[in-house]
Amino acid sequence: MNARPAADLGPDFDPEALREFLADHLGRSIASLEIRATEGGMSNPTYFVDADGWRAVLRKQPRMQLAKSAHAIDREFRVLKALAASDVAVPEAYHYHADPDLLGTPFYLMEWLEGRVYTAYAMPGLSAPDRSRAYASMCETMAKIHRLDFSALGLADYGRPGNYFERQISRWSQLWSQYRKSDDDNPDLDRMIAWLQKRVPASELIALCHGDFRIGNMMFHPTEPRVVGVLDWELSTLGHPLVDVAFNTQAWNMAPDENGGIMGEDAIALGIPSEEDYLERYYAHAGSTERLTDFHRVFAMFRGAVGSAGVAVRGELGNSTLPDSARVGRFLAHAYAGRGMRIAERGGL
Repeated sequence: MNARPAADLGPDFDPEALREFLADHLGRSIASLEIRATEGGMSNPTYFVDADGWRAVLRKQPRMQLAKSAHAIDREFRVLKALAASDVAVPEAYHYHADPDLLGTPFYLMEWLEGRVYTAYAMPGLSAPDRSRAYASMCETMAKIHRLDFSALGLADYGRPGNYFERQISRWSQLWSQYRKSDDDNPDLDRMIAWLQKRVPASELIALCHGDFRIGNMMFHPTEPRVVGVLDWELSTLGHPLVDVAFNTQAWNMAPDENGGIMGEDAIALGIPSEEDYLERYYAHAGSTERLTDFHRVFAMFRGAVGSAGVAVRGELGNSTLPDSARVGRFLAHAYAGRGMRIAERGGL
């Protein structure tokens, strides 16, 4: 698993406690234990663990939770276990430990995959043909998730009934009220909420949704341009699949310094498909009967903005695995909100 390690960031728990747990779990003593934090996640602390050559990834809740429903690693573990019986590529889930006494919070262990993680949609280092194939694999992986029979996988109760968008707008608006610094902080975000509340669509479409389907949450094969693992299922639920699609295609509406977008890049030279071609590939593979609209795009930007504001607050409270998360979170919250309002304005307010 080649997500970037952050060697200077030690674990937020006692390594000896983990050593004792692993010795009991593996049935042998542990002479050498290496724990490395990753830089990739901005929400749940994630660590590479090597115990005498036995390797795993440990993912846990942060010690301070800003929202009761956030950092739901028990749900992550559950969905990973369920997806083991599907054709969606995910790491194997090994063990969930609910008792916070051991490492300060609940945690789980999962398979350490070998591969490449890209934080930028330009996927630096790939040839144009490989980049094109990697985009096709990412798109088809998303469609596989949405085609799943979630009831057959034991996930029929993985989401709440009722209008998905109404519930989500209410929930994330409440989070924004908690995260904002002042009443005049990020007015574009407030405008997005008002715009969305007036345009909630009536749709019965429901699927298992990843919730944060962006390129940084995918592991690509070490040498081949294909997805070998979908990571970070914290926000997964039963919901409207076009939210995943909108979040994934934000790349075409965001600049490179805005979560690795490709706006302004020479997409043709890079081998990156147009947004329209990418969407047509998704519709064909997902069998989608609905099409992406600006409502879905603005909704995805809204969630991205609120989520980034939460990252900033955790950074300001010293509760983040990223050393610059306060600044990055605030910057991205404004970037998402600004881009979202530009999409809203092009269709008329």
